[in-house]
Amino acid sequence: MFKGFREEYVQVDKGKLFCRIGGEGTPLLLLHGYPQTHVMWYKTAPELAKNFTIIAADLRGYGSSMILPSDPNHTTYSKREMANDMILLMNKLGYDKFFVAGHDRGGRVAHRLARDHRQRVIAMSVLDICPTLDMYEATDMEFARSYFHWYFLIQPRGLPEKMIESDPRAWMDSCLQKWSGGHEFGPAEEAYLAAFSQPERIHASCEDYRAAASIDLEHDRADRDQLLNIPIQVLWGKHGVIGQKFSPIKVWQTYTTEKVSGCAMPTGHFIPEEDPKGVITKLNNFFIC
Repeated sequence: MFKGFREEYVQVDKGKLFCRIGGEGTPLLLLHGYPQTHVMWYKTAPELAKNFTIIAADLRGYGSSMILPSDPNHTTYSKREMANDMILLMNKLGYDKFFVAGHDRGGRVAHRLARDHRQRVIAMSVLDICPTLDMYEATDMEFARSYFHWYFLIQPRGLPEKMIESDPRAWMDSCLQKWSGGHEFGPAEEAYLAAFSQPERIHASCEDYRAAASIDLEHDRADRDQLLNIPIQVLWGKHGVIGQKFSPIKVWQTYTTEKVSGCAMPTGHFIPEEDPKGVITKLNNFFIC
């Protein structure tokens, strides 16, 4: 899937992070969403590697990256901790400044990374998200129905985990099919399932969402008025919830002093796999400029 890329397990302070690296040029860190792994970039990374050094990484708790014990305050899987992992990864790889593109959960990690490590990120692209705080503050019945998994996965430890563990394939199929509108994911889905079906990773992914509904909101509220000074691109699926419920460009513009650009893509939620050519064009045009 990643022809010409090398695989690396990179030791950071708390364990190992898995990534694939390929290409040449300015580093571009690619971060995946739920319930996926770095594999979600397999249709886009090889072409992007013609212009950038691509680092496609698994977030902690996902894919082949380290799994850490959770804690009562969900700090372990806060976006601050997950973003710091990526900084340590880039440090070890020797990349001082870089671009970052994140889909779904990876977009939330990218946002926190840009906020906490302002001198490291040149520009950021986020795919099919608005900031976590804005989305929770805008919650109503329509949103809760569409994003019911946000409220399911944050239930007390053991309940969502055991329900998903009873049939991880059925849960994954439900997520992928519902959010994409019936896209066929092919061999990538088996790669996702191989990692996701592990009970400890199911728990880690629930902790990711529990953190988003608790400690992440504390962090987001604390620095909401401290604007970024980098350009942001936001892409969202035309057939998804983000563009229907929010005005993504207007929302993201409140987070930076630089220009926010972007558009709806002819997809559901999983934009890089549903419209890889479109994503390649959009990321190339945004980051090269």
